[in-house]
Amino acid sequence: MTKIITDENKINEILTRGTVDVIVRNDIKKKLLSGKRLRVKYGIDPTGPKIHLGRASTLRKLAKFQELGHKAVLIIGDFTAMIGDASDKDEERPMLTREQVQENMRGYLKQIGGIIDVEKSEIRYNSDWFSKMNYYDICKQANVFSIAQILDRENFSKRFKAGERITLRETLYPLMQGYDSVAVEADIEIGGSDQLFNVLAGRELQRLYGQEPQNIITFKLLNGVDGRKMSTSWGNVICVADDPKDIYGKIMSMNDSMITEYFELCTDIPLERIREMENEMKNDKVNPRDLKMELAREVVGIYHGEKKAREAEEYFVKTVRKKEIPDSIVNYKLSISGRKLVDLLVDTKLASSKSEARRLIRQRGVKVGGKVVEDIDAEVKPTKEGVIIRKGKRGFVRVIKA
Repeated sequence: MTKIITDENKINEILTRGTVDVIVRNDIKKKLLSGKRLRVKYGIDPTGPKIHLGRASTLRKLAKFQELGHKAVLIIGDFTAMIGDASDKDEERPMLTREQVQENMRGYLKQIGGIIDVEKSEIRYNSDWFSKMNYYDICKQANVFSIAQILDRENFSKRFKAGERITLRETLYPLMQGYDSVAVEADIEIGGSDQLFNVLAGRELQRLYGQEPQNIITFKLLNGVDGRKMSTSWGNVICVADDPKDIYGKIMSMNDSMITEYFELCTDIPLERIREMENEMKNDKVNPRDLKMELAREVVGIYHGEKKAREAEEYFVKTVRKKEIPDSIVNYKLSISGRKLVDLLVDTKLASSKSEARRLIRQRGVKVGGKVVEDIDAEVKPTKEGVIIRKGKRGFVRVIKA
């Protein structure tokens, strides 16, 4: 039997670091100090194939509960992902097909396993219960909530006042997330602060089904590289499975105002040290660039190890600060006399799609042979020595004549 740790300092850390809502604080703390093993629920919808740092930050909280000996109950929303959560959206979220969700889930557990102990977790898929529900079940749950309560949500309220479409399907999502808590008999649910309505729905539905209402902890939302909440739908993400050099580079490109937020939500650096960083930056006692380098090392190290973190830093210093071409540049052999730059960017994985490649070129983000290319129809002719294509500050490939 796993020993339950009741260290008050560690419990206070969980209840304060990055938290927004703690419901009901006294009850949670009392239970955590009691030595009773609690079931701590976190649900994640596979709306994309990669786990980004925003989701990883909450998974790291789940890992903290595991370290105290509690049962991590991870719900992978293979059913709810098809429906779509509108909690953080100002417009209608499209439905996904079962095939899209299955494809997104393929590497999910491997990524999650780098954050929590999957072997000691209870992994559940909510299609197990939602695929068996009937209309009576749905109406029984829907009867708990009023239309006024649903429309009172900030994003729905804005859309309703603007005369924008709100589908009944979207309004049902909180019922589904709430019923997840019933299905797994959760004692505590954790999630982002945008999930407050959904996790409160879990308390109401547990009452409906005769269970003790779960306690709730919500956490600050991690901003993405563009300053908005990190979201797969918006594409402003840093993913745990990304190349270490890309993770490092994206963190270094962030606005300085985001440094301490990332230290608090993405690392285990003590809060006292983070407050010191804030004061040092405020009083111009430290270069924010140096703190971002420390942050980038920490984050890459957490998910890829210290060796990869050092290599990513060396690569960044060489290619960005010293503006050198890296020794480890990839060679791409071309057997024809020439090929469109757009196609080469995709083939060499400097761009994920032709549309991204065209966008990079239009934004003057691509150089060929040291010169910026603005023509999306430009062609690259390989040479024996090789022609270097550079994307932004960190992406390089040498095109060689085969």
